[in-house]
Amino acid sequence: MEAEPTRIVAGADVLAADLLVGGDARAALDHVREHSWLTLVASDPLLDDAEAVIETLADDALAADWRTRIEAEREGVSHPPEDHPGLASAYRGEAAHLLSYDESLRSANAGLSIQPYADLSVRPPDAFARLFDAQSLYEATFDDDYTGERNV
Repeated sequence: MEAEPTRIVAGADVLAADLLVGGDARAALDHVREHSWLTLVASDPLLDDAEAVIETLADDALAADWRTRIEAEREGVSHPPEDHPGLASAYRGEAAHLLSYDESLRSANAGLSIQPYADLSVRPPDAFARLFDAQSLYEATFDDDYTGERNV
C-alpha cells in the first residue's frame, strides 16, 4: 500500500491531549488544522476511544461537544472491530503518519511488524510538530510551489 504523506492519524491519547492538555499534541494537530491539503484520518472506534478518555478526565458534555467538532474535521474510515483503532485508521486511510504517545507502537519490533503492510511513520506528537515542514512536504507532494497559505 502506498501511503499518502498528507494523511495523518492521531491516536486516542493524542486526540484527548490536544483538547485537554495542549502542548505537543496541540502543536502537532495545529499543523493539520492549519493546512487544507492535510487530512486528519480517524475511524469511529478511534474517536470512541478518545471520547471515553475525555469523558473520564473531564466530563460528558465536553466529550460530546468534542465529538461533534472532530467528526466534522476528520475523514472517516472503516476497519474490522478487532483491529487497533490507530493502526487500522492509518492503514485503511492510507496515512503516512500515526501520532501516538504509546511507546509500544513506536518500538523497533512494531516497526518491523507494520513495515510489510504499510509505509507508516509512528512518532510522538513532539517529533511531528518539531520536524513538520509544510513547504517541503507540499512541494514534494504537489506539482506547484507552496504559497505559505494557511487556514484561518
